[in-house]
Amino acid sequence: MNATGFDIALLAGQRPGKDPLAAAFGQELKALVEVNGRNMLTRMLDLLPHLSGARRIFVLAQQAELLAEHMGKPWQDAHPHVIFRTCGPSISGTLIDLMASPDADFPLMVTTVDNVLLTHAIAEHFLDICHQDDADVVAAMVEARTLLRAYPHNRRTWLKFRGGAYSGANLFWFASNKALPVLEIWRTIEQHRKKGRAVIGAFGLPLLLGAALRILSLPQALAIAGRRIGVRAKPAILPFAEAAIDVDKPDDHVLVTTILAGRPPSDA
Repeated sequence: MNATGFDIALLAGQRPGKDPLAAAFGQELKALVEVNGRNMLTRMLDLLPHLSGARRIFVLAQQAELLAEHMGKPWQDAHPHVIFRTCGPSISGTLIDLMASPDADFPLMVTTVDNVLLTHAIAEHFLDICHQDDADVVAAMVEARTLLRAYPHNRRTWLKFRGGAYSGANLFWFASNKALPVLEIWRTIEQHRKKGRAVIGAFGLPLLLGAALRILSLPQALAIAGRRIGVRAKPAILPFAEAAIDVDKPDDHVLVTTILAGRPPSDA
């Protein structure tokens, strides 16, 4: 592992308005929805500080003060490296603000509060790939065959490339401030996500056609996209089906609860 360690950004906010998952469970905040007896925020904060090399953990949410109050002052006093920080509604803007501030440092690992099937083994596998690679940006992915072999009825949004289809795993690695252009592109797409021309303008028509026609593999597509904006971007293909399953809908909650109930107590 990298001797200098890394910071972690835990995205714990939600879209404007009432979150459907939170509403389904009578909560104001999605992060406080319980899954198999513990809320999602507690689950993630029980795991992340124990990763090898973890330094500060920034919990980013629109109502960060409420999440901090939920954890309680004794817990906060015992975990001074966990910092609750109020953010806006935009994920990309939130990360840009964090990276541009003097508070956080690189490398930075990013994950989400609903990534509750994340285990120490999955996270360490991802970190090993990041530390061994020379990429500026790494995005964790799970291949469709891996996920559907374990959970054949699970429905995901697949990114299709030559050689396979993939789903995101809610784990990202930003090695340095060279990653900021990636987030600026992300912000453009967030702002104009319903306008196809914005996406084409962001990544270029040849790249999009290459992916759509499955001429490009996933690593090739990320490499081309990275070169377009001056970064080295690579995927981390994880062999864990659970890495691609988060808790975004009530159906996800049922599946994740079942998976956690079947795990050994140390991983549940």
